[in-house]
Amino acid sequence: MRLPDEPDLPAQINIVPMIDVIFAILTFFIMSTLFLTRSEGLPVNLPKAASAQQQASSEPINVTVDATGKISVNRQQVDLNVLSAQVRTLMADKQEALVIINADERVSHGQVVAVMDNLRQVQGAKLAIATQKP
Repeated sequence: MRLPDEPDLPAQINIVPMIDVIFAILTFFIMSTLFLTRSEGLPVNLPKAASAQQQASSEPINVTVDATGKISVNRQQVDLNVLSAQVRTLMADKQEALVIINADERVSHGQVVAVMDNLRQVQGAKLAIATQKP
């Protein structure tokens, strides 16, 4: 029951919960767009080459040699001895497959040559070396 001499309280809209919801949605969209980028290999510092060309292939096989010399095939660490068998398994029924070597610029030349030599034993594997434009 209200007394006649009480003034009416003005209506108030509290916008703090709305701002919290907007920031939560904004954070969701920012985080989800960060995961939309497709990373094909492990993060390494690629050497620079001015004559680099884009290779067209449906689904390349990525072989990564990081700065410490560890070898990975499609983000799964493997030993040099089983590298060719792993690539053969990934090729399955395909006659040819593009194998992209992502070698860190600090890896020794001998390590990269050993990986390339091992991959050349795979029938139908077309080798490419990943670089970045200077």
